[in-house]
Amino acid sequence: MITTDKKIELLAPAKNKECAFAAINAGADAVYLGAESFGARKKAGNSIEDIKEIVEYAHKFLVKIYVTVNTIFFDNELDDVEKLIWQLYEIGVDAVIFQDFSFFEMNLPPIALHASTQCNNDSLDKIKFLKQLNVERVVLPREYSLKEIKNVTENVDIETEVFVHGALCVSYSGQCYFSNYVGGRSANRGECAQPCRRKYSLVDDRGNVLLEKQYLLSMKDNNLSAHLKELICAGVTSLKIEGRLKDKEYVTNVVSYYRQAIDSISKTLKASEGEIITSFVPNPDKTFNRGYTNFYFDGKRKNFINPLTPKFMGEKIGTVKSVKGKSVVIDSKHNLNPGDRLAYFDRNNDLTGTTVKTVNKTAIEVLDASSIKQGTVLYRNYDSLFYKSLNSAEFKRKIPVKIFADNKKIVIKSFDNNQITYEYKENFETANNIEKAKDTIAKQLAKLGHTEFFAKETVIDEAFNLFIPVSKLNEIRRVAVNQLVLKSKKNYKFQRRDTKIEYKDYPFNVLDYSFNISNTKAKDFYEKCGCNIKQLGKQWAPEHTKCPNITLMKTKHCLRDFAGICLKKNKDTRKLFLIDEYGKKYPLNFDCKKCIMKIEITDI
Repeated sequence: MITTDKKIELLAPAKNKECAFAAINAGADAVYLGAESFGARKKAGNSIEDIKEIVEYAHKFLVKIYVTVNTIFFDNELDDVEKLIWQLYEIGVDAVIFQDFSFFEMNLPPIALHASTQCNNDSLDKIKFLKQLNVERVVLPREYSLKEIKNVTENVDIETEVFVHGALCVSYSGQCYFSNYVGGRSANRGECAQPCRRKYSLVDDRGNVLLEKQYLLSMKDNNLSAHLKELICAGVTSLKIEGRLKDKEYVTNVVSYYRQAIDSISKTLKASEGEIITSFVPNPDKTFNRGYTNFYFDGKRKNFINPLTPKFMGEKIGTVKSVKGKSVVIDSKHNLNPGDRLAYFDRNNDLTGTTVKTVNKTAIEVLDASSIKQGTVLYRNYDSLFYKSLNSAEFKRKIPVKIFADNKKIVIKSFDNNQITYEYKENFETANNIEKAKDTIAKQLAKLGHTEFFAKETVIDEAFNLFIPVSKLNEIRRVAVNQLVLKSKKNYKFQRRDTKIEYKDYPFNVLDYSFNISNTKAKDFYEKCGCNIKQLGKQWAPEHTKCPNITLMKTKHCLRDFAGICLKKNKDTRKLFLIDEYGKKYPLNFDCKKCIMKIEITDI
């Protein structure tokens, strides 16, 4: 039983306007998306005009819109960043998600600020520091256990946001320089090339190959759907779905699933308005995923990765019994359908696929069976019937209203006591058939089909006896609904930030490249907070050959443990290295007290 009165926000991603509207209609309480620049997903940008349209639709249902401006900036970009924040504020965006601390040296409007996970919010002292800067919310590291989450909610009066579903970065956010090093595309600039989704071999200092050509850094997807009650009871503010590069189908399916899951715990937790009307049955297993993990939520080390593939395998269908031409016989209890897509591992152990053309009682015909052999295990990663159901499903989000009418007025009331009273200006005649008049006014006032409202309750006073023409009732309804929309918009409550801050000591005195200080405003801010800046983030970024001695990545994923040679369990102290597909070798270091693995570089 959930006893909290606190509202729980379901926060959904949106690549574009289509995905944003889909997320709202599927039940999101808030949506986060990128602007045309300065977001951590460079390929997921939206124009100011599109964001404004999204805001106007979202706010009808008290759904909040957050915009990501969560990259690090260079000096020549600071004016453009400041201009962008003002534009977002003026069109009604609820909050901006940031990484770069130059924000606190800019002339910004009082828009709410959320500290991105890219800020590396990995300690209570850092989070307390953010609170002192009037930051409204902190996005907690994906690596946090439930115990660590509770430590924040119990000790800092700040909103907390936790990732509950979607892709996992193998590195601590904001601390990954791998992509920048191998190809000049920085994750902290929204351009990650995802080298973690490539093949590597694990070797030791004696030349032994421990694991060969596997996806040793490719994390499974996060799924905390079984732990929602624990997160709610822990005092978390927002449950966040990852996926700003995902399509409309993914967003609709996953948001709908989590909306229903939260509502099944308690219908009083919803942080926005509007009932979701749909017959669609969601299933996250049917849309893209890399297999699931709850990562470090329970504080226990486990297998976080899928070393076989970074792609979507789907559900296991069965094993091939025989192949003749394009006809395949499968030992399976699953029903397949034309249009289903099948995945399997070929002779090179690469995931490939084909499509089902026809199905009969004993076999299926596929487009290409050339690399399918007897004994091949088949998976279905596209269920044509599920996608048909998903794409044909209708989602409506409607705000319930109560309608009352008597001989003097009509009252329409929605959430938060938003209410419109329409008093008759005309002298209507007494109806010849009073029951028919009551029935007519009830039916006409409830015709709200093309609006965001629906009549939850319609009450006609017993003494009502007026004859009001249908055309007049329609006019009254239109006027009243328009006034209700305007009143709801006027009464919308924004969180506003106090832009005056006190410069207090930062939790760390000496700062190196890992603090990503890449512009003069960020430098000025940290120095005002008593910091000695040893290295600027941009000093090493342009030229790979002049990198200082840096850690490319630090991660909770430990390859010693994965290979069965954890130092806590045996005395095997040999040095380990990762080797990429081009023969490049990366030393691995292990901090066993913190259970952290570090990937280093050698070309100093």
